[in-house]
Formats: sequence, C-alpha cells, structure tokens
Amino acid sequence: MNNSGPLQTFTVCLRYFTDLTRSYSLFSYTTRARDNEILLFKDKPGELSLYVGGELVTFKVPENKGTSAGWEHVCASWESATGIAELWVNGSPLPRKGLKKGYSVSDQGVLVLGQEQDTPGGRFDAKQSFVGEIADVYMWDRATPIAAMQAANDDSQLPPSIVGWGSLQYQIKGYVVLKPTLA
Repeated sequence: MNNSGPLQTFTVCLRYFTDLTRSYSLFSYTTRARDNEILLFKDKPGELSLYVGGELVTFKVPENKGTSAGWEHVCASWESATGIAELWVNGSPLPRKGLKKGYSVSDQGVLVLGQEQDTPGGRFDAKQSFVGEIADVYMWDRATPIAAMQAANDDSQLPPSIVGWGSLQYQIKGYVVLKPTLA
C-alpha cells in the first residue's frame, strides 16, 4: 500500500465474478501481529463479512442480482473515530454497523486477493480460496463519499487511491491467470 503510517479510515472497492456457493475470501490484509487486519470475506450466499483488527461485522446481502454479466461490485468502508463500517453492493448501501472504534490498522502488512491469510502471505486454506474473477481493486485511506462509491460502481473517474488496480505491484502464486474481464 502507498500510505505512510497506520490507517484510521479506509475504503476498499472491487468487482468479482464467481459461481461459488461455499465461503471464500475476496480481500485479505494481514500483519505479523494480527491476521484479518482487514478482511472482506463471503461467508455464504446472502452474507458478507468485514473484519478489522480481527473483529468482524456481517452484512446481509440481497439476492445476487449482479451487474452486467453477473459481476458483483462491493465497497467496504470503515472509520476509527466512530467505528462505523459500511458496505455497498452494486452501488446500493446496506445498513451501517459498529466495528472496532478507536483502532488503528497497521501499515506493515501483506495484501492478498482471493485467499484468506493466517500469517502474512501464508498459511492459506484451500477451502477458503476464491475461484472466479476479481477486477478493479482500489483502496483509499479515507471514508470515500457516496458519489465516489457510486463512481466506482459505474466505472467513472475515481479519486487517487493507496491501492490502484492499474498500478498494483504484485506476485502471482498458485493457479492465477491475468486476462481482460469478460464484461
């Protein structure tokens, strides 16, 4: 991540496309001190959990209507000062929840897409792996305003981010293929 110092606030947005019905990880950020520092985890159909500092809130997600060609767009936002966690699915907000008020997310971690990590960059569980497509991953070090979340859903102009899909430096591990999106 391109930030300096611990995060007091963040927003993560991404698109994904899968036919999995079991649990899987979409976005995992882990530090030496704590796994699930930030984790966006699909527990089962109709539920999506956001972890911050090892604690979680679970959101009830409406029936998958998807965007074009079945893609789902998700934005998760959290702020330390209030502990408010927000989840947006396909441009629509879900009820806000309280999570880890006063916490700071460490800046010394490892980010992994599609796999939940129990140690930085390791101890993966194949039963929690994502199978499908992930695209347009962005992370901001602020609570992103409603207009920006809707812009992310609509592929509009986005504000500068600390993680940007087009400029992301990465390593490929396991069976991962980089291809243009289907839609």
